[in-house]
Amino acid sequence: MAKKFTQHSGIVVPLDAANVDTDAIIPKQFLQMVTRTGFGRNLFYDWRYSDAEGQIPNPDFILNQPAFSGASIMLTRENFGCGSSREHAPWALTDYGIQAIIGSGFADIFANNSFNNQLLLVTLSEAEVDEMFRMVAAEPGMRFTVDLVNQQVLVGDKAWPFEIDSFRRHCLINGLDSIGLTLQHDADISAWEQKQPAFLR
Repeated sequence: MAKKFTQHSGIVVPLDAANVDTDAIIPKQFLQMVTRTGFGRNLFYDWRYSDAEGQIPNPDFILNQPAFSGASIMLTRENFGCGSSREHAPWALTDYGIQAIIGSGFADIFANNSFNNQLLLVTLSEAEVDEMFRMVAAEPGMRFTVDLVNQQVLVGDKAWPFEIDSFRRHCLINGLDSIGLTLQHDADISAWEQKQPAFLR
């Protein structure tokens, strides 16, 4: 069973860029691995490091700034995760420690891959996202709370409601990945199998 997501509070890192594609999230040279761990080191590799070997952090890149150390919520702009389909993109984000991304729009395939890997995507209006960027700029290191049960993003006494597909919400809250969903119907599957002719079992 996957990790359950009901509510999460964490430092917000503002990635103020639209149309961030999957090659920027995890460059193609790091796609050889087939396990889900180890990709966080290379998240936004071309932006995070000043050298080709990945030894010199780029001090201007937002993830390298001290105020955002340990960030677990990302704030971004429209069409995040566009480009080629690669499940490694949400693998890299979650391996780094990102548990939720807030933005004004996400590429469809990236959204599906994120859901399948228990990475919550929160879609808000551009005006709401603009407001959040202003708040984080005024107070770097600010913490947000993403409440999936009540479908709200909370900052102090302010709340932004968000919509999410009910099936995806159910799966995230209950920690159900594709295997977990199948196991929920284990008894039904076994009963169906027993009804089949012996030569098909």
